[in-house]
Amino acid sequence: VSNSEGDLLFLLDSSGSVSFYEFSRVKEFMWDLVQPFTFGPRDVQTSIIHISTTPTMEFPFNRYLSRGTLQQAIKDTRQLMGDTNTGKALSYAKEKLFSDEAGARPDVPKVLVWVTDGFSTDDISEPMQLLKDMGVTVFIVSTGRGNYLELSAAASQPPEKHLHFVDVDDLPIITKELRDAILDVIQANRLHAVDITSTSFRLTWPELLSQETGYYTLEYAPSDDLGRKRTQQVSGAHTSLTLSSLAPETTYEVALIPESNVHYFAPQTTRVTTLAEEISPAQVLISESGPHSFQVSWAPTPDSVASYQLLYGPLPGNAVKLLEVDGKRNSTVVENLAPNTTYLVTVTAIYKSGMEKSLSAKACTQE
Repeated sequence: VSNSEGDLLFLLDSSGSVSFYEFSRVKEFMWDLVQPFTFGPRDVQTSIIHISTTPTMEFPFNRYLSRGTLQQAIKDTRQLMGDTNTGKALSYAKEKLFSDEAGARPDVPKVLVWVTDGFSTDDISEPMQLLKDMGVTVFIVSTGRGNYLELSAAASQPPEKHLHFVDVDDLPIITKELRDAILDVIQANRLHAVDITSTSFRLTWPELLSQETGYYTLEYAPSDDLGRKRTQQVSGAHTSLTLSSLAPETTYEVALIPESNVHYFAPQTTRVTTLAEEISPAQVLISESGPHSFQVSWAPTPDSVASYQLLYGPLPGNAVKLLEVDGKRNSTVVENLAPNTTYLVTVTAIYKSGMEKSLSAKACTQE
């Protein structure tokens, strides 16, 4: 996950009310949640604050900026025990989320993930509201029997997107959903791509201009051939644009330059890789049919396909046979068939990436 810039703070219940086993499972969950991100001063930065008698920062945002060092730092985190003074920890978090000393950055999205067993020995409502008032998005993961009304008021709205109740052993169930929700927050103010296919993707960006205040210049080119740069101008009223007629399995460098007559806006950049090419169903053909054989042909083979599997069997019936075909070939002859019989033929492309695409057609042998 690249092109995501934000400060992500974990508020970790490190008090004596959490068992050693629960604490270790929460650490695994934290790493699983963030490990696909790209870390760095222009990407995601992560920090941990312990909830205990006195709040303690495990490490500042700008200390671990590689996947390996951050994974080891989370693994090495030790439980402090003590009281569950969450309110104190939230006040401390507010200070550190906006502090140069803690490595926090101005003008990037701020996300707080509070993992709790549902109990606190002091008041959380006021410090939590202050955090949200300052623009922090609050996600809460409760692994115990926390008060739903209290926690749903504490989380950002709507609670169904920002509050999770889950047993500590079932944390992996919510990992992807929570990660996607965090991504929505930290990509909201950045140029990024959605709806990616083999030949197109849609770019979206924040509303920086209006029709009256300027326009956008969009530049894009394949990473390995920047000389083939293309340029488009887009009205200032727009916040998305679909690029099409692109090459499959190609990485593109994209820059969005806001041209404003009122304010200066820095260009936004992203890198997008199109998907592998897919076979078109219209290009699967049956030919040269005889009493005991026919030929099956399909679309010209893209380099991204490793091999093809061809399944065939008579209709009706469930007797199916398999043929393996090299990925560089785009036809094969099926033999030893019964005359005057209808067969269902399914061609499956096995991509080098592990993805599969299957297409079916009916074929009839001659009398």
